[in-house]
Amino acid sequence: MLDPAGFDALAVLVAALIGVVLGAAWYSPLLFGDAWMAALGRSREELGAPGPAMAGSVVACLVSAAAVEWLVTATGTHTALAGAGLGAVLGLGVVATALLSDSLFSGTGLRLFLIQMGYRAGYLVLMGAICGAWAG
Repeated sequence: MLDPAGFDALAVLVAALIGVVLGAAWYSPLLFGDAWMAALGRSREELGAPGPAMAGSVVACLVSAAAVEWLVTATGTHTALAGAGLGAVLGLGVVATALLSDSLFSGTGLRLFLIQMGYRAGYLVLMGAICGAWAG
């Protein structure tokens, strides 16, 4: 069972921050922001004020980082590489497959799927690396 003494809140905060920063870069015009909006078929104006969505994304990153930290602790993962591997399993084996199913049924297309899946799998790999390194 999970030993609460092994749970590192600072690792969770840093991992969540990395997820937020990656998201800000990922969905910016410098990376995939324009392609993402085109795949959505929407403009920046149509998306409206980003504040509520950003707040929700911060909470989502905190919950994801806490879940990754819990799994790192529960599995005895003690290196950045092992943590990144755990994040990759979560990102590709759980999140990507769920997003793929949603994409297939909603007809949103491969481009949107790849952009959204890439971000989520990417932050889970980074979160796993951070939490794994912190545990070592």
